[in-house]
Amino acid sequence: MSRSSLRRLPLGAVALLFLGTGLAAPSDIPPAPDRWVTDKAGFLSVSTVDSLDAGLENYERTTGHQILVYIDRSTGGIPLEDWASRAFQAWKVGRKGLDDGLAVFIMANDRRVRIEVGYGLEALVPDITAGRVINDVIVPSIRNGENDRAVREGVAALLAAISGEAGAAEPGGSGARPSTRLSTGEKILAGVAILFFLILFITNPSLALWLLFNIFSGGRGGGGSGRGSFRGGGGRSGGGGASGSW
Repeated sequence: MSRSSLRRLPLGAVALLFLGTGLAAPSDIPPAPDRWVTDKAGFLSVSTVDSLDAGLENYERTTGHQILVYIDRSTGGIPLEDWASRAFQAWKVGRKGLDDGLAVFIMANDRRVRIEVGYGLEALVPDITAGRVINDVIVPSIRNGENDRAVREGVAALLAAISGEAGAAEPGGSGARPSTRLSTGEKILAGVAILFFLILFITNPSLALWLLFNIFSGGRGGGGSGRGSFRGGGGRSGGGGASGSW
């Protein structure tokens, strides 16, 4: 459109023209991933991507919670907090009405990491917990060149934080569960198992967290079978979470 033609348009029409041009601009948020673990930066080994993806796929089947790991090179100059929040909303991570999704975003070239938490998980993974996972688990291992360990143990720590809600009733259900009493033998076995895990956590925290992850993910390891693909459930982010850098 020429400048003379533009001058003849009413002011409101000019405003709408520029607004429409802005709306037509391509989004800087990529399409939703089709897997639970996406690595576009070659940050992780193939075996770690496969095992984590299989575990988180099964974790969603078991608990309903959608947990994503998304790794790329850069946000292109956009603050990671803004980018992660917009991606979370666009991909609709978590179940609609429950908002029980969580996403770990890593931008390798920007050297930044963000944990974005849905409304429904903010009580279980408050900002302080997300910050500790980043600063005490993920970042130190990345600085040591142990990217696989950083992400594996970070995910395991997050699943441990969420585990209190893992058995919650599905929407529409009564929410009531029959009470069960453990026998003396079962109590003894449970006590031994807890003691064993505490000793293992003190002596080998990496192995303990990885064992915890496999328990919560149903024990699946190895490559993804391709039996399913990630689909957003309609969840929203509450803006909670934490960010860090290395």
